[in-house]
Amino acid sequence: MSAAELLALRRFGDGEIVTLAKLVIETAFQPIVEAGTGAVFGYESLMRGFDRLGFSSPLDLIDRAHEAGQLLALEHMANSRAIAAFAALPDFRSRTLFINLDSRLVPEGADLVERLAGHLFRAGIPASSICFEISERFDNDTLPDFAILVRKLRLAGFKLAIDDFGVGHNGLKLLCDHQVDYLKIDRHFISGMENDARKRHLVRNTVNAAHVLGIRVIAEGVETEAEFVAAREAGCDLVQGWFVSRPVTDFSMLSPVYAQVTRAGGTRRSSRTLDSILIRREIEQVAVLRENESLESVFEFFRRDPKRTFFPVLNANDEPRGILHEYHVKELSYHPFGRDLLKNKLYQKSLSHFVTTAPIADLDTPAEQLLDVFTGMGGNECVILTENLRYAGILSASSLLKIINEKRLKTAEDQNPLTGLPGNRSIRDYLQDKALDGDQLRCLCYFDFDNFKPFNDHYGFQKGDLALSLFASLMRREFIGDDVFIGHVGGDDFFAGISGRPVEAVQVILERLLADFSREVRLLYAAEDQLAGQIRGHDRAGNQTTFPLMRCSAAVVIVPEGEVIGEAGLISSRIAALKADAKGSDGGLVLSSASAAAQLSAAH
Repeated sequence: MSAAELLALRRFGDGEIVTLAKLVIETAFQPIVEAGTGAVFGYESLMRGFDRLGFSSPLDLIDRAHEAGQLLALEHMANSRAIAAFAALPDFRSRTLFINLDSRLVPEGADLVERLAGHLFRAGIPASSICFEISERFDNDTLPDFAILVRKLRLAGFKLAIDDFGVGHNGLKLLCDHQVDYLKIDRHFISGMENDARKRHLVRNTVNAAHVLGIRVIAEGVETEAEFVAAREAGCDLVQGWFVSRPVTDFSMLSPVYAQVTRAGGTRRSSRTLDSILIRREIEQVAVLRENESLESVFEFFRRDPKRTFFPVLNANDEPRGILHEYHVKELSYHPFGRDLLKNKLYQKSLSHFVTTAPIADLDTPAEQLLDVFTGMGGNECVILTENLRYAGILSASSLLKIINEKRLKTAEDQNPLTGLPGNRSIRDYLQDKALDGDQLRCLCYFDFDNFKPFNDHYGFQKGDLALSLFASLMRREFIGDDVFIGHVGGDDFFAGISGRPVEAVQVILERLLADFSREVRLLYAAEDQLAGQIRGHDRAGNQTTFPLMRCSAAVVIVPEGEVIGEAGLISSRIAALKADAKGSDGGLVLSSASAAAQLSAAH
């Protein structure tokens, strides 16, 4: 149909909006992918072709339809087409379709749900495969039927998301008053967040609050790799935006996995942390209920496992919806007519009516953060653990405390017996954490004694141990505060990490530390050796030669704020390359430039 013909049709007036829309509006899908893997989780349904009707955006078309009293008809047309297209995808049974729900349709919500349920039934799509996005841009407080509709949708098995979070009327109130499954952080907070500490702080804390409530977080409008990496490291579970894919109307262009997401930011940590190992050891696999199961079957679950006081509840996509506690159904089970009541078709309550939220976390969440999630709301039975957003098991309070106690024991075992400083395992975990945390500038320092072996050979291991203990005590004196970490790699190798301090301030501390050690370690030498400034010994080839008095050299990698290094081993490689430069320098101190760290990340 030509533009002239369309303009002619427009003269029929607003009453023909839906008729015209049927001719030109196309359904587009934009992928929403898992931040950790790049695998497609679902699609948001969008309208394309609105410009051919003379509208500058879908919102303009929707607003005109609302003014003309045709909003319900337009939404029904768009949604039915989206569902039909979704059902035609080969992998739709393992995906979620996100559909926008205009708040102005709340008074007609019952009709909308009934029509939609009919489409889903005919297409063989479970309700849990559909997520309604409720925009924060509309003031839902003015709609008395809003809470009723939200509850109706959830009990029917549909998923719910808060859209445009952070820029509208009452996002926090929606989060507080209603059970939702997803929170979509508005593009305003994602744009440029890799260079904006305030945005990263707000996003990270929003993610933490959502996870305590059992809600997964979607970063909207991710356009660059840097934005994606920053959103992923802030804890966002899912991402959507042009960096992944633009909306497409040709569904053959959709991919099950988006490789650019998998590659972004380099390879993520390849080795599991102590926390992850302990959590996987303690995770409890319990029987699960499906939200579409009958209440009658619930009693059988409790009968088979009488010691179990609750069961996790999953939807058809293996995502946790919460838990069902025995006291939720106890009244019915003990009522003399409870079983008969359940069989009565007039009794409309289903299992979904009794499900309560539970905190949700990923399997790789640090143990202390899991404890914060667990205690954040109070009265929680467990933390539900997921892997790639699907149910993996649960952790009870006792299991979580056991993990933290065991971690403390392992950390104590890892301490160097001479210096009492954390050892290699703790240093590795620290590096993995700081490599992926771009919130602050990080100075990662590697210390190595020069001429320690000749000293140890000449004076004996007891004097050598004194030198090691001296340096450890100087480190404790210089590095104070929650923003520092010090460790003993082994032998005469030490490590320190400092976050958030200016490079100049760190350099002053390091210069003072090295100077103090050089001065005080001289006192461990005999007076004649101090006077000569050297000792005689044998080199690695066994030849006798002279060695200068001991000092310490330091190689420092500076990782700028906002930069993320996907593999902690790259930091170790960079430090090793700087080590020789530090030993050859006059002051024994070499700091890498910010550009060198950036080149390191880019090269891999």
